[in-house]
Amino acid sequence: MLAQLTEQMQRITDQPSVIRSTDRPPGRSGDPVAEGAQSDADRSAARPASVPGDGRPTPGTTAPGHPEDEPGDPEAVARAICLRLLAVAVRPRAGLAAALARKGIPPDAAERVLDRLTEVGLIDDEAYAQSFVASRHRHGALGAGALRDELRRKGVDPETATSAVAVVDRDAEYERARAFLERRVDSAMAHGAETARRRLLGLLARRGYPADLAQRVVREAMAAYGDETEAGWS
Repeated sequence: MLAQLTEQMQRITDQPSVIRSTDRPPGRSGDPVAEGAQSDADRSAARPASVPGDGRPTPGTTAPGHPEDEPGDPEAVARAICLRLLAVAVRPRAGLAAALARKGIPPDAAERVLDRLTEVGLIDDEAYAQSFVASRHRHGALGAGALRDELRRKGVDPETATSAVAVVDRDAEYERARAFLERRVDSAMAHGAETARRRLLGLLARRGYPADLAQRVVREAMAAYGDETEAGWS
């Protein structure tokens, strides 16, 4: 009996080990290489697919950005900067040149772009100066001297500035200065006539009005105030 059991155990030991495919975990082939490939495929399938137009950059590419974000073509970058600034407000050539210099655009590239924009009429210092004078004289109550100085500070050449300011003649300055003081003489006179005179003259001087015109306007404004005050008491 013992001999038979020993013989059976020997036969089981000598028999090759066979694992049926149905005994393996699902998805396993038993081949390490095949199993590795299957794992890679499983991982790829688990990742979300890239959908065109979903806003995510494709691997290996760079998401598009503003032209200034890339070195790119200096002239293309300069043109983009100028057009963006001009879309906000009219600007003189010198102002655009300063903006390009701050952005590090090479001078030769900046000059070519500014020349081209001038040729097509997008840069027009004469039109800019005329618009500036009309606006600042009407709304800022600036005299001819202050207007001329402002244009020069903005880089407009002296000849163009002088031509634009020429529309503000002596009569126009007088009327604008008189209207400007009408709203301020009451509060100035509250501090006494002499103090009021100094303050009103200072207001007109800071706005570029000639001294003789300023004195005339202040004298008339104070006289009109006195007449109104006396009329009020009578």
